[in-house]
Amino acid sequence: MWKNCDSPLPGRSDRPPGEIYSGEVLLDEQNLLELNRKELREIRGKEIAFVFQDPLSSLNPVLSIGTQLTETIIAHERVTRDAARLRAVDLLDRVGLPGPEKLLHRYPFQLSGGMRQRVMIAMALSLHPRILIADEPTTALDVTVQAQILAEMRRLKREFGTAILLITHDLGVVAELADSVAVMYAGSIVEMGSIQDIFERPGHPYTRALLKSVPRLSQSSTFLEPVKGQPPSMLNLPDNCAFLPRCPQAKSVCYEGKPQLQALGYHHLVACYCVGAERQEAIMA
Repeated sequence: MWKNCDSPLPGRSDRPPGEIYSGEVLLDEQNLLELNRKELREIRGKEIAFVFQDPLSSLNPVLSIGTQLTETIIAHERVTRDAARLRAVDLLDRVGLPGPEKLLHRYPFQLSGGMRQRVMIAMALSLHPRILIADEPTTALDVTVQAQILAEMRRLKREFGTAILLITHDLGVVAELADSVAVMYAGSIVEMGSIQDIFERPGHPYTRALLKSVPRLSQSSTFLEPVKGQPPSMLNLPDNCAFLPRCPQAKSVCYEGKPQLQALGYHHLVACYCVGAERQEAIMA
């Protein structure tokens, strides 16, 4: 569970905006929430890497691309600066950037959005992490560059064997890149399953509403179906189903409490009382 912290006090600007006060984050059965800063520094970048949504705000504007890439490698491995520089050139070449030797001397503002995002991916993969977390990695890119970035991520996943955790609202990107999907609403997972489960057999009303709101070439209507209503405040979540005020299939049982994930199929989980009621009615019939 996560909660907001109070506004940082003067002299306490390093205090995070939120904290995790229950639950576990496990890596090889090790709870990362119990580690101190030094121990976490050993894991960040080397075991778990991150690609942020906006590469321009994530890259240091006063340091060259080469400096930022090499310092990441040197901070975690005992290599010379020349060896780190050679690896940086190889990484930039692997993510499809032309003239990687020249790019080392350039600064972030001298690159396009797609090139900066490729630099971020190269930096994230510089230590061959086992897990790559990508937060909306293609949101600020046009469709052509987006396709190139997704292709690079698939290729690098095959070459390095890195598991990718993709955070996105773009269902097209999900369908193209993901193997399994977790749909979240109001900070909780409401449905989990394979690509086929989510796109062909969605169980939660929110998942179905999301799919209906996506434009399709096969649609004859020119109007999309929006998800009616507004999401709840994360500071005052209800004790029952958070999607209840917006749900077109709500029943009396939905007011009794927060639904838990239940099996709808093989590795297909849904947190919805209506789905459970429908299954029970089918069994009784």
